[in-house]
Amino acid sequence: MALWMRPCDDKDIRTREERLVQRRHLMPNSPIAPAGAHMQQTAQPTHNSALPKFVLVCQNLEKYYGARNNITKALDGINLSVQRGEFIAIMGPSGSGKTTMMNIIGCMDKASIGEVILDDTNISKLSPKELTEIRRDKIGLIFQQFHLVNYLTAVENIMMAQYYHSMPDEEEAMAALEAVGLADRAKHLPNQLSGGEQQRVCIARALINHPSILLADEPTGNLDEKNEYIVMDIFEKLHNAGSTIIVVTHDPEVGDEAERMIVLEHGRISREEKKKRSRPVVDENATNENLKKFI
Repeated sequence: MALWMRPCDDKDIRTREERLVQRRHLMPNSPIAPAGAHMQQTAQPTHNSALPKFVLVCQNLEKYYGARNNITKALDGINLSVQRGEFIAIMGPSGSGKTTMMNIIGCMDKASIGEVILDDTNISKLSPKELTEIRRDKIGLIFQQFHLVNYLTAVENIMMAQYYHSMPDEEEAMAALEAVGLADRAKHLPNQLSGGEQQRVCIARALINHPSILLADEPTGNLDEKNEYIVMDIFEKLHNAGSTIIVVTHDPEVGDEAERMIVLEHGRISREEKKKRSRPVVDENATNENLKKFI
């Protein structure tokens, strides 16, 4: 029995159906919306005007590890606001606090002091269960190590993300794969895919439930130059379409792709830079009409 086919109680089913409705109607202009949604809606802006301008606000964040006389201060007074639709790179050397920052933004850890406001919700005091729900509904995570389930195919990996959010839908999952140029790899297992292909499956998995933020941890760290360009090409087009993207990286070339670079040193923001460079397209599969429709 597939993972997402295990029995659910009535309350769980009702909750999943509510989230399914939310997912399918959140972005009606997306090709992974339900059939007919495009015709039912007139032209819409990329983002609902009723949504807050800032998708993320971090106020005076401090994070401590250890106890008593052996305390490490990983973050020291971080203040950061991210507007909806921004593309931001968080950079810094090892030990600068960028991984801690990513874990707090991604609802995988909590700050010792300070507040984090995500989509007008203060997540700083939420319980672990509530943080898990916020992460499931609001954050699309993309990992350096991919974290695909090795016994599931590419499309099944995406359907598993749907399962934990609402209900799996193979047609939607296939549309997401087609959008990143991997429809012909849908039935392949992760070990049958290249590193670049696995990362594109991760992007499709992160996008499938329409998160408020795409949060990527060293997304090109295990890729060669060609596949790095393909992945960053997808990120740039998602950004141009209005997606909010936060990339945590040590790679200055990846940082140059973002419209704003945040540099951390010793747990503090040492500087901010505006950067943008033009990059050639190296793979038409990453820029086909399906991807343009998806974003």
